Amino acid sequence: MTDEQKQQIIALRRDGAGYGRIAMQLQISINTVKSFCRRHSLVAKTAGAVCEQCGKPITQNPGRKRKRFCSDACRNKWWNSHLDLVKRNAVYTFTCPACGKKFIVYGNRHRKFCSHACYIAYRFGDVRHG
Repeated sequence: MTDEQKQQIIALRRDGAGYGRIAMQLQISINTVKSFCRRHSLVAKTAGAVCEQCGKPITQNPGRKRKRFCSDACRNKWWNSHLDLVKRNAVYTFTCPACGKKFIVYGNRHRKFCSHACYIAYRFGDVRHG
């Protein structure tokens, strides 16, 4: 690797370029770029990091996992609105003994009733206190 390429790697990395883009631009191996950057502690600028839910700027800690959200509230709100992206392994299908309706439960394989109202109706009979 030439001194000119080293200077270009330093400049590109400080501008926020990733290993792949630098390697393509300079026509050198991505592993060469990675090892050079790691040896010289070159971290990409993360000033543009924003919360995926609310858009607030996030300060990233060097050497730590990249933050995607500014708070737990934003993280929960985002995941609750993107349930299709959650890989759920513990999904169970049951039939409610009180109303006969089929229902799907995540995580609790011992559940029997689709709702608390069905449990009460099954347990105590369909008696309504007024």
